[in-house]
Amino acid sequence: MIRNFLQRFMYGRYGSDALSFFLLGCYVVLYLISYLADLPALYLVADVLLLWGFFRILSRNYERRRAENAAFLRLAGPVIRWFKLRRCARRDRDYCYFTCPHCKQMLRAPKGKGKIHVTCRTCGTVFEKTT
Repeated sequence: MIRNFLQRFMYGRYGSDALSFFLLGCYVVLYLISYLADLPALYLVADVLLLWGFFRILSRNYERRRAENAAFLRLAGPVIRWFKLRRCARRDRDYCYFTCPHCKQMLRAPKGKGKIHVTCRTCGTVFEKTT
């Protein structure tokens, strides 16, 4: 019943994306800092971020929200990819991760193979790598 109501309510609305999650995450961090440090001005900033996040989620202006999210991802994309690569490398201990010197594509090779010749999938550059 509640699920059906929420589905009907969200029909035609933009919904959540990377920028919305970032805004809500910033809200939580600022709220905790303002609570621990007892800074009332930070409460206001946190509340503005929360309202902005919910405004984006409930908005019906798809084009504008997509443009905002695309601009955010252009700025935050390298940082997000860096964290995802570190997480993946930490979980996957059987492979060595490196970048192609020509096109900067992320590649991986099995660890412990010594010197290997690697061919980039994207640009076809062949180079030597020690794993």
